[in-house]
Amino acid sequence: MYIAAFILIFLISLCQSDNQLTQTKPLLPNDTLISEGGDFALGFFSPTNSSKKLYIGIWYHGIAERTVVWVANRDNPITTPSAKLAITSNSELVLSDSQGHTLWTSNTSGGAGASAVLLNSGNFVLQSPNGTEIWQSFDHPTDTILPTMRVLMSYKAQSVTRLVAWKGPGDPSTGDVSCSVDPASNFQMFIWKGTLPYFRLSLFTDNAVSGGSYQSNGISIVMYQEMINTGDELYYTYTVSGSPYVRISFEYTGKAGLLIWNSTTSSWAVISERPDTDCELYASCGPFGYCDRTE
Repeated sequence: MYIAAFILIFLISLCQSDNQLTQTKPLLPNDTLISEGGDFALGFFSPTNSSKKLYIGIWYHGIAERTVVWVANRDNPITTPSAKLAITSNSELVLSDSQGHTLWTSNTSGGAGASAVLLNSGNFVLQSPNGTEIWQSFDHPTDTILPTMRVLMSYKAQSVTRLVAWKGPGDPSTGDVSCSVDPASNFQMFIWKGTLPYFRLSLFTDNAVSGGSYQSNGISIVMYQEMINTGDELYYTYTVSGSPYVRISFEYTGKAGLLIWNSTTSSWAVISERPDTDCELYASCGPFGYCDRTE
């Protein structure tokens, strides 16, 4: 009986997810942090079957298809046999390889005793012992906007955050497609191809709130979006109900999509995608042209 109880306790301990990183416990290539609710994981990954290049990233843990939503070292992959993500004594997250080269850092500083936790929202947060936030991945998105993420688009009429798509399906490095507020106008948000505007996502002059229900293949969600203008700062955020696996993603093809995971088909269903026609492309017909969408 005692042996059976010991085995049960041992098995339970193996199944428990660890969502924290401390100064005494770095993350190694075979380690994975799993959020308390089990929706997200953080660890080392290779975007293809090849293990020649490794990255630190966050992906959905509870679905069959690995879908990466954040990458730390996207332009500086790990190519050595080993690496580690550690918290320094100065409260800085540092990714280094086995040769001691720094591949990525959070560029933070603070007192001793900091820890990092992967939240069930998909946010990776570095915090001081008293719980004060030092750094969070939500402030540094790559190509994906998750629910509850508050994206600072501009500060004092200057573009701040630029979401940049992967270069290709198996290459998370910085691509040519991006999304940001137009630096020349604080009230327009564009998808860019290189430095040229490709599609205008929105035009706004003040705070904006929108919401509604969306359906795809029998799956429905309720989504609320907010564009918050405080005068100096312009934020975008959204919340959803109905499914924990919803994302807004910017693709290397130039499209922005709202996607939801379909557990029946084990695939991502597109709820909405823009641009959906060539007529929507920026200045597609020239300054005096008219695009006929009826043909």
